Amino acid sequence: MNRKKSREYLLQLTYQMDITGDTALETFENFIGNEDISKENIDLEYIKQGLIAIGEQKEKIDKAIEEQLVNWKLNRISKVNLAILRLAINELMFVNDIPERVSINEAIELCKKFSDNKSVSFINGVLDKVYKSI
Repeated sequence: MNRKKSREYLLQLTYQMDITGDTALETFENFIGNEDISKENIDLEYIKQGLIAIGEQKEKIDKAIEEQLVNWKLNRISKVNLAILRLAINELMFVNDIPERVSINEAIELCKKFSDNKSVSFINGVLDKVYKSI
């Protein structure tokens, strides 16, 4: 299974869930039903459980983000960066089989691929503070 590719899909679906307002299961079912996306070599269970956890723990995750923001509000964070933070913080707080440094590193890589270079230090800073606070 390709965890990196699975994490990229989870990021995209987390973003989609935020934009559409669909539930985690609706978002996952739409993903599964999309025949244009290859599901080969990805961890569907990781994606499904990640979406469910992010949906269920959204308030706790967002609170953890807000506690680390200085002169910023949650609504000022771009939707892509917010999805990256939610995915990584979910892993930091609620997934025991992924080392914290791996979650942070992967979030930085996602940021480099899906956001802009200016956001890398922001994402890294917030995640480092969350990691130290839990």
